[in-house]
Amino acid sequence: MTYVITSLCKRAGACADVCPTDSIHFVDGDPNWPTYYINPDTCIDCGACAAECPNEAIFPEDEVPDAYKADIQKNADYYKVGPGKDQV
Repeated sequence: MTYVITSLCKRAGACADVCPTDSIHFVDGDPNWPTYYINPDTCIDCGACAAECPNEAIFPEDEVPDAYKADIQKNADYYKVGPGKDQV
């Protein structure tokens, strides 16, 4: 399991600052990828990012609210077919 940053993200950046594995990435100026994303292959499920998020936008994958379930796939796609595919 990994943590997922939902579309509640306002790109404050606090999550990336505390990630011990540098698993959180973003793209500047690309409206197709508007939030931060967590690499599911390197996330160690420590929860530091969720605790630090001022927007309460980060959840364990199995606890993502129904309204934000599509964000699980968007996060995965960032690393499979999106700009993060080179970061895997």
